[in-house]
Amino acid sequence: MPRIKLKKDNLNEQNANFEHNRLKQPLFLNSVPKSGSHLMRNIMRMFVPLNQHYKSGFIQIPSMKVDKVAWNKDKPTLSWGHLLFSDESALFLRDTRQILLARDPYDWVLARARFFMSDEFQGSLNHIKNNRITVEELLNMMIFGIHRKVPMLQEIYLHNCVSWLGAKAVLVKFENLVENVTNLDSDEAEEFFLQLFDDCGIDPVPDDWRERVRVGSDREQSGTARENLTGVVVEVPDELPDIQKKMVDMTVPGLRNLLGYE
Repeated sequence: MPRIKLKKDNLNEQNANFEHNRLKQPLFLNSVPKSGSHLMRNIMRMFVPLNQHYKSGFIQIPSMKVDKVAWNKDKPTLSWGHLLFSDESALFLRDTRQILLARDPYDWVLARARFFMSDEFQGSLNHIKNNRITVEELLNMMIFGIHRKVPMLQEIYLHNCVSWLGAKAVLVKFENLVENVTNLDSDEAEEFFLQLFDDCGIDPVPDDWRERVRVGSDREQSGTARENLTGVVVEVPDELPDIQKKMVDMTVPGLRNLLGYE
């Protein structure tokens, strides 16, 4: 199993600077890995009392049967994870509000490549770090996967995202989250966040919600923010090259349209 090394944040201490209303229903922040998971999590941590935070890390299928206590309707908590859709996960989450965070697959390929080449990720790809492959080869691996080492884009988006749609999960696009964090004083941001809080069961919405978002979205507090990754020597481009875009479209035709990116 890969090891993720992230610096500790101080958001639990900052949580104490705000007054909180208790969650009345469990809230699970699900996400496609490398789609702004820490950004969404850190923002919502500022709206829920600390003793309602489920503290066992990112919930995934292997730990789900233990972590299902996070979704106890009689003891609601805020939890987060990268959870595959399955019969059991659907049953365990039947009484839980669900947010599903996803990212444009084109940009996801780039974000995944940067993270896998960073010091923060230690695992099956260490042997190709330090410019031992071309960036184009790296991007292709992010799209098509590596046999028995890295799942392909299609698997991740189908099981972590698409299969959750059309039911209870509320889809939030990473790009919309970032845009409204960046323009927090705009009317558009107010509309976006008030809808998000409603979907999350944050009621009533505190008057200082903008300040809470600012604190939670501080990029210094995120160990996975692009500028906080260390040791990346492969120059990953800012935009996916055209040939790799075509590869994504061939591998998952219709995905970007389904998620609202076309």
